[in-house]
Amino acid sequence: MNNEEKPKQKLGFTIIKNDPTDGHGGFGIGSLTLEHVSPVIIDVEEKTAKVEIGAMHARSDTERGIKFTTNREDSEGGKLFWLVWVTIDYKKDGPYYAGVTACEMVINREKRRGFKILADHVNRMDKSMKRHIIVDHMDDSSKETLRDFLQSHNPEMWARSQESLHTKLNS
Repeated sequence: MNNEEKPKQKLGFTIIKNDPTDGHGGFGIGSLTLEHVSPVIIDVEEKTAKVEIGAMHARSDTERGIKFTTNREDSEGGKLFWLVWVTIDYKKDGPYYAGVTACEMVINREKRRGFKILADHVNRMDKSMKRHIIVDHMDDSSKETLRDFLQSHNPEMWARSQESLHTKLNS
């Protein structure tokens, strides 16, 4: 098969760190940047929260060594975790928490099995990037853990965040 017979490859989205277009509006415009998105993993049992950048590609320390399925019964008896996508944006007076969305994960270390719905994780990351706040389905203790983490991580960013984030994490 010569070059003329090969099907033309389609351009999908590209994950980049910086804007390669520098405003020129040509090739690559509309590329997806994850520069301002961070995954925070909440251990519900331990009531701890930490940023785990590896979760961007499902390779966080929490997820390492676990085979995930969409069948909750495979990880029966495991621990509940929340993967929270936090997006930072900027106002004239500084950065703030703009998008916060949570999705659940269950991990059974003994069985080396876990439950998560990858499509849900991707969709929630997208919602976070679009500045949505989706935490209503979290338990109150986990909301409190997340609220305390965000406040202590950067009190100024917390203060500049929209009131709906404060309200939803205080319920």
